[in-house]
Amino acid sequence: MLELITRAFNEDALVMAEAGTGVGKSFAYLLPAMHFALANKEKVVISTATITLQQQLFEKDIPLVASSMPDVKIKSVIMKGRGNYLCLRRLDDTLREGLLFDFDKNEIDSIVEWSRKTKTGAKSELTFMPSETLWAGVCSESDLCMGNYCPWREKCFILALRREANNAHIIVVNHHLLFADLAARYQGAGYESAVVLPPFNRLIIDEAHTIENAATSFFSQEFARTGIFRQLSRLYNTRRANMHGLLVRLCAMLPSGEDRLDDMADVIQKIRSSAESLDDCALELCGIEGIFRLSSSVDESFLEKALFPNFKALRKDILSLTNIIRDVLENLNDEQTADPVVWEIKTIVRRLDGAAEICNVFCRYKKHEDHVLWIEKLRLKNNPWAVFTKTPLELAPILKDSVFSPNKTVVCVSATLAINDDFTFWASRCGIGGITTRPPLSGCFPSPFPYSSAVLLASPQDAPLPDEEGYQEFINKAVTDLAAVAGGSALVLFTSYQSLTSGYDAAAAVLTPMGIRCLKQGDDDRTRLLQTFLSDESSCLFATDSFWEGVDAPGDTLRLVIICRLPFRTPSDPVHEARREAVKKRGGNPFLELSLPHAVMKFKQGFGRLMRRSADKGVVAVLDGRILKKAYGSLFRQALPETKTSFSNLNIILQDIENFLY
Repeated sequence: MLELITRAFNEDALVMAEAGTGVGKSFAYLLPAMHFALANKEKVVISTATITLQQQLFEKDIPLVASSMPDVKIKSVIMKGRGNYLCLRRLDDTLREGLLFDFDKNEIDSIVEWSRKTKTGAKSELTFMPSETLWAGVCSESDLCMGNYCPWREKCFILALRREANNAHIIVVNHHLLFADLAARYQGAGYESAVVLPPFNRLIIDEAHTIENAATSFFSQEFARTGIFRQLSRLYNTRRANMHGLLVRLCAMLPSGEDRLDDMADVIQKIRSSAESLDDCALELCGIEGIFRLSSSVDESFLEKALFPNFKALRKDILSLTNIIRDVLENLNDEQTADPVVWEIKTIVRRLDGAAEICNVFCRYKKHEDHVLWIEKLRLKNNPWAVFTKTPLELAPILKDSVFSPNKTVVCVSATLAINDDFTFWASRCGIGGITTRPPLSGCFPSPFPYSSAVLLASPQDAPLPDEEGYQEFINKAVTDLAAVAGGSALVLFTSYQSLTSGYDAAAAVLTPMGIRCLKQGDDDRTRLLQTFLSDESSCLFATDSFWEGVDAPGDTLRLVIICRLPFRTPSDPVHEARREAVKKRGGNPFLELSLPHAVMKFKQGFGRLMRRSADKGVVAVLDGRILKKAYGSLFRQALPETKTSFSNLNIILQDIENFLY
């Protein structure tokens, strides 16, 4: 693998490399990256999907590899998204504006004290977890940044980090930050100067199997009533009969500002009313499923009668407000225009205009066939609201032109990029397959772990298919019996929260009296839940989507992984369904070309949770009968390394597991 990546740097090549757990892929790319950066005085950017891997690379792997090069000094920097850093101007603004009433006084006092001592301003340094609302009010945001015009620029944590990155050999980022930089360059910022990151053209993408999802998230646009209300409250709000907000401070700069303030306050109230009406209509559309996608098959009569008029009313009111604000801003002199208040107001105006544009796109959805337009119902306690999202239908052309074409070296590595040593599916989805002038180099490097002796793959032949009667009852019983035989130490993976809840309730009633602690996703923060699971060897963790990857539980902490259902994406996933329809429209087979490869790659991720160290030993039990009874089930089995197997009725499998483990 190291030889392949060395070629990529020396030959200005693209690389796809699948590296099984335990190969040491970070060493395989760090050694050539460091040597190349030093020898050629070029920066190498390494991008990961998670902050956890970022920290591991920066704090452990890079220092270890650098220690093998004692005669030279390697400078590395870790850069997280702006939202992870404190903005001193916004903190000062919060204090001066009297917004303390909105927050816990002890929390904000602690942040103020920490702000005087911290060298990085990184949220991860805090000894407590600040409330989401408070941190959102004081963290750095790209469109709120005044750059060199900021009165706090000399102490700015982001500017200090950028100066440090400018002098670094290795820059460790996450995918979202990478796309923020590459998208800006692609849209006209160019490749020679600093944007979000310093200029670079050597890139390593770790956990590369996630880049389509990361890009989908980054290139999507959305708004919700809750977000609009936050922006409006920042502009204008009343508390204890007093007026507060940025517009109050703006109007105080002008002789006749008070009259304009009344006008803007009236329009703000109209926007609130319009947003609530749109929300009510959208929630009705979402129904029990919680998702509604605009497509050629929807009933247009309801859209024309209810949804579109609400979109148009909200757009009209937003544009009315932003036009008044622009008129007011035109009356400021040069000195007033440089005020941070004005800068922030302009940013909020741009955000509101963005929401108005999404309203317009939804009303003209037939003219936007290259995007997926959908509404999702979210809920906090008993307070539901709708989120309106616009997502690109195909990411491959965007990724090809923004990630792979402009850079001299791009190395993509992951434990799951290929299906039976074939990279075709992933290459076609992420854009690297479209580079005909530089066909990518590739290689599969299987794990050195002893799967053939250390892992038992089990699947009960008497399991009903997911669409058959009694399936969930079988899952509930099988999960309980399997976890009991293993004595806990189990990760139980579901594809739906409803199935998870049913399985958890049934198992907890039996396992808890046996001294096996049952943990359920959603009952606590993901990080704390994982820490609790890792600290209790007999515990069982019941989880869904986000726990299929990124869980590192070596040793006896995890001896049993139960995959309740093959991870096909649900029909309620609007983006996946739209992409399936696009495949069918061009004459392809959406199941074979999209759904099946996606599921196989995710299945490999779930399987990969078990063996994290060469000495690990355990069982992967698949409770979905399709893996044995359907023709395509063999693709899932062939995608895994060679293991011991037990394909019998559940009762026999339980005996096999007991014999294998003990």
